[in-house]
Amino acid sequence: MLRLSSANPAVSSSRRPVTRPAGWPAFPYDTTARVSLWVSVAVVAVLFGWGAWQRRWIADDGLIVLRTVRNLLAGNGPVFNPGERVEANTSVVWTYLVYLASWLSGPMRLEYVALVLALVLSVSGLALLMLGTGRLYAPSLVGRRAVVLPAGALVYIAVPPARDFATSGLESGLVMSYLGLLWWMMVCWSQALRIRPSGRVFTAALAFVAGCSVLVRPELALIGGLALIMMLVAERGWRRRVLIVVAGGLFPVGYEIFRMGYYGLLVPGTALAKDAAGDKWSQGVIYLSNFNRPYLLWVPAMLLTALALVLFSTRTWPWWTRHRPPSGYGQLARSVQSPAAVVVFFVLSGLLQALYWIRQGGDFMHGRVLLTPLFCLLAPVAVVPVVFPGGTRISRETGYWLAGGVSALWLAVAGWSLWAANSPGMGDDATRVTYSGIVDERRFYAQATGHAHPLTAADYLDYPRMRAVLVALNNTPEGALLLPSGNYDQWDLVPVIPPSPSRPYIPDPLGAPRPPAPSRAPQKGPHTVFFTNLGMLGMNVGLDVRVIDQIGLANPIAAHTARLQHGRIGHDKNLFPDWVIADGPWVKWYPGVPGYLDAQWVAQAEAALRCQGTQAVLNSVRGPMNLHRFVSNFLHSFEFTRYRIDRVPRYELIRCGLQVPESGRPPYTGLPAAGP
Repeated sequence: MLRLSSANPAVSSSRRPVTRPAGWPAFPYDTTARVSLWVSVAVVAVLFGWGAWQRRWIADDGLIVLRTVRNLLAGNGPVFNPGERVEANTSVVWTYLVYLASWLSGPMRLEYVALVLALVLSVSGLALLMLGTGRLYAPSLVGRRAVVLPAGALVYIAVPPARDFATSGLESGLVMSYLGLLWWMMVCWSQALRIRPSGRVFTAALAFVAGCSVLVRPELALIGGLALIMMLVAERGWRRRVLIVVAGGLFPVGYEIFRMGYYGLLVPGTALAKDAAGDKWSQGVIYLSNFNRPYLLWVPAMLLTALALVLFSTRTWPWWTRHRPPSGYGQLARSVQSPAAVVVFFVLSGLLQALYWIRQGGDFMHGRVLLTPLFCLLAPVAVVPVVFPGGTRISRETGYWLAGGVSALWLAVAGWSLWAANSPGMGDDATRVTYSGIVDERRFYAQATGHAHPLTAADYLDYPRMRAVLVALNNTPEGALLLPSGNYDQWDLVPVIPPSPSRPYIPDPLGAPRPPAPSRAPQKGPHTVFFTNLGMLGMNVGLDVRVIDQIGLANPIAAHTARLQHGRIGHDKNLFPDWVIADGPWVKWYPGVPGYLDAQWVAQAEAALRCQGTQAVLNSVRGPMNLHRFVSNFLHSFEFTRYRIDRVPRYELIRCGLQVPESGRPPYTGLPAAGP
């Protein structure tokens, strides 16, 4: 093992623990700084928790996760519809975390489980972020009196979307807690050479946390992957490198193998449905502007940048090294495992996350996906110390001027935070789907349902069409396909194809009596509902009701269609209902088909579903799961992920080289079809 030579035993490369009196803190800085840090954490946590509770709600997309949890609890597996293996949730960790909490909580409603879990994770994530930043400043505060005040943390909780999505039932709270934990652990790791060596347990834990990034959200792999690379570069022994690779890769690689074999895809179903590999730069710029304009985010950006420059100029940030590292690889390793490298890593990660989402076109929910970049960029200045002049290398007069400058900048940040926290946000456009396609999701559903805090699936029954769907299901015990009607109080119904009539009775010439008809208990027919809002719909109907959408989150056919170039962001796939009629046991001719649909298109869609590639994709998610199916899905997952279907049935037939039927089926008369 390469050894670092130094006069200070605290940095010897033998990595022996530094002897320290029992009970001493890692950084014995002033009691005032320590107490003020914890007071700041407590105050910000209370303010954030209170603000999030005042804006509590569960989003429709949050209810989508709960439908999958219901299937897990019922033993149907991680699916949205039983019998169809579709991964309708982006965050693997969030899905199973809610499932575990629901299993432990017993009879507690799933909505309340998700609400409490999201709120606790959001608040704890912010607290971890502040504690990590306080630890970052700790070495420079040794022997100096200082007060630690919240800065970037105030900016984050002041932005209304941060409080909106703290309790939305989505994985936003999980992302906050994950990033806060990763930041705190990376800061501890960066200081290990100066304080005490990080043991194998800590190294394995940090590698595990970094590796789980892709399972928290796929795009977070940009952060977790870079953290693992930094750890591999900093380590100087092959055993530690093997430990990092195994701890960081075992869980995500194992789940990826499961995903490929079970779902037949390389990526989550949501990534396929939204074509995460595509780009919409212009829409992304609109989304960034939509997030910045109501709150003037450039103002705190300038103030916090000025604060960072002041802290850097007074060497409050530990950018320097007190001991000259040796030349060669040891110098590179020490440079990577340093507080300065961790700060650059997190700031760069925030910029990469922002760039990724701008390239993607952002989202249809105001501010949601840019909260993660904002959280990362604020990490190095989540709290800031105001250092008193005594005990510093600068003159007392200069020290007072610097302390006054930091205080003035902090007061400006606090003033902006107070203004932004009471901002009207998007104003009149908050609940209207304008050309940008972006809405304030919480206010939109609060207005549409009439509930200030729509929390449960029952609250969403007051959303247009929701009560009507329950009436339609109850009125069609024989089964039906429900299509949204132009009238918000009704649904268009497509009946089930009636069974073939039994063979007529022929009297026995010997006079034997007619056998009694077998008694059959009435059976409930199949139901499918075709609608955009999967969450509220899926949580208000039974698991035996198939719920699919035209976007492709829960519909394998729609998911494999091409992305519309100018569609609304997040909704830029749109499967025609003709495909849904063709893909089920529904009547495919008039008058069963609604009059606004073309029976010829239905016939063409039915023929297009016989395409060999389409059949293979559908069999991968609908065929019975066994070892052969798992291996086949695993081997063909790359091909299935790339497969695309043309949403126009005629063009799809031409693409597959199939014959185009020129006419639909004959009208249904109620009589058996002619034939042998």
